[in-house]
Amino acid sequence: MQWKNKLTDLLGIQYPIIQAPMLGITTPEMVAAVSNAGGLGSLPVGNMDADAARAVIRKTKSLTSQPFAVNVFAYDIPISPEAAAFDAMQQLLQATYSRSGLGVPVVELQSLHLNSYKDILPVLAEEKTGIVSFTFGIPDDGGLALLQQSGAKMIGTATSVEEAVYLEQKGMHAIVAQGAEAGGHRGTFLNNGLPQIGSMALIPQVADRVGVPVIAAGAVMDGRGVAASLMLGAAGVQPGSAFLLTDESLASAAHKAAIAASTDTSTRLTRAFSGRWARGLYNTLISAVEESDLQVLPYPYQDALTQPARKASKAQDNPSFVAMWAGQAAGMAKGGTSAAAVVKGLIAGAEALLPSLKG
Repeated sequence: MQWKNKLTDLLGIQYPIIQAPMLGITTPEMVAAVSNAGGLGSLPVGNMDADAARAVIRKTKSLTSQPFAVNVFAYDIPISPEAAAFDAMQQLLQATYSRSGLGVPVVELQSLHLNSYKDILPVLAEEKTGIVSFTFGIPDDGGLALLQQSGAKMIGTATSVEEAVYLEQKGMHAIVAQGAEAGGHRGTFLNNGLPQIGSMALIPQVADRVGVPVIAAGAVMDGRGVAASLMLGAAGVQPGSAFLLTDESLASAAHKAAIAASTDTSTRLTRAFSGRWARGLYNTLISAVEESDLQVLPYPYQDALTQPARKASKAQDNPSFVAMWAGQAAGMAKGGTSAAAVVKGLIAGAEALLPSLKG
């Protein structure tokens, strides 16, 4: 079997282990540590402005000479919600914050500045970003052409076979098959509801339908997850929750404690924080939004509305209003370790189960 395959050749890496891009958790230090260990670190720039994206890319470059991916939130900004709906959600949240003694400034809808992925793509080309991955869809044809001309290898995220087939047709060089177990935002982008297909069902079906390398995401926490994914037809894996408790993680102490104490039933899918479906640990903010009869605002408006509370709550190490994204197997994460050690553990565990990988 061996570690070397089409994916490692495509990305120029030693092991087909890709650290999931976790905005708000991942640091340049984490990305560099994974890449330096022979895997592929993923730097999330989400919907940052161009200057911020350039800064973190250059910071990461200063820490590693190995390949790393830059992850972009590729989506079209929707029409602004009605002021009445925005105000109603804000009133609910402010009342919830007040009951918890958390002072959070009011967000003005008319003053919101929303960044577009279209502003980031030229930066990626200028910085000669060799690998770019996408969440929430892919860029328009002009954006794809720009990246193709720059020579970037592109990775799309699919939560269904339909999405995977579409991504291949649009020129993706590899596809992440994101199972429903995965923590954080769902990569769903086609108008097909909310696919909740587990990794064991999704990976082989995607692998059978596309000709590009498939990367398994969802509940990959140790060598068993790596070995199982490879046996199901994946060319590589993209663990995320396995890195939540590492030294390089930006997760707060309270967030890390909640992850360490979590079980298989601790997470849920919610739109409360961002307006898009994402899997994380239940807390006060989720409870307040989901128990109300208010309509959740679309992304990124709901995200912008809860952002001040997330920052304030994290500063106080208060988990009540922090988006504690985590997968269904996050409780298996190991604390007090480095990102490089996680990569090495995944490799050693897989090799113990599949000795042919050493060949």
